[in-house]
Amino acid sequence: MTSVSSFESGHADMVHDAQLDYYGRRLATCSSDRTVKVFDIVGDRHTHLADLRGHEGPVWQVCWGHPKFGSILASCSFDHRVIIWKEGQGNQWQQAYISPGNLHTASVNSICWAPYELGLILACASSDGSVSFLEYKADGTWEINKLPGGHNVGCTAVSWAPATAPGSLVSMKHGQPGAVKRLATSGCDNLLKIWRYGEMGWEEEEALVGHSDWVRDVAWAPSLGLPKSTIASAGQDGQVFVWSERPAGGGWDRKLVHDFKVPVWRVSWSTTGSILAVSDGNNAVTLWKESMDGIWQQVTQ
Repeated sequence: MTSVSSFESGHADMVHDAQLDYYGRRLATCSSDRTVKVFDIVGDRHTHLADLRGHEGPVWQVCWGHPKFGSILASCSFDHRVIIWKEGQGNQWQQAYISPGNLHTASVNSICWAPYELGLILACASSDGSVSFLEYKADGTWEINKLPGGHNVGCTAVSWAPATAPGSLVSMKHGQPGAVKRLATSGCDNLLKIWRYGEMGWEEEEALVGHSDWVRDVAWAPSLGLPKSTIASAGQDGQVFVWSERPAGGGWDRKLVHDFKVPVWRVSWSTTGSILAVSDGNNAVTLWKESMDGIWQQVTQ
């Protein structure tokens, strides 16, 4: 049996997200009380380390950067802004960057750091329909870019593809493959979109149709060099789908994991990409795994 422990976060309002860092030793939480909190986690014990204040609205998500870049944490808020926090000496956190006020004209709903192989790049999805990129450059500045287009009504989530091309560990015909720059976005237009960065910059590769209402979340599975790309999506329509890319860019196959009959808020993959966690509108979190015959089944403890 897995032991589940909980603790009092100290937030004065609803907690919207909680994320462990790369090593599982730090926990960041964010809340409608406009603050981000950082905790040290050792076994069942937790120690409150810092309160990060700077947002002027509910903070929806937090995201840890890869430790290669130091102790870095990003947060996004209803206040249209993204703040990147960096830890200095003695657990002193400071604002390393605040996105300009005109970057987004509505709530920033989702943030996701790119695979570390691509550099320190944060993708940000907003209710204004656009997705922006904040990239740290060698001269210490942050460069801003945006996807061409996005989602007409609003963008709810963004998730990067692994930097390793699918199947690269299975067949290495031409030596070491280059890092892949792709991501998936979800929107209030009921669509998922796949984007790829090429010689002409960012381009929309495909729009995936399947949900009958807002797509609340999208999560690209870790590939670990496996031969296919896999994405999970969660909808306001209660449906969770897993999408698998056909070989040689032949489109995507959709498989229903489950119809939850209530809105589904979040989906996230295990580090191996074999188990899918689903958070639904009944405040339940369930785990799902694909059986040998390709049917998704709930993992029971």
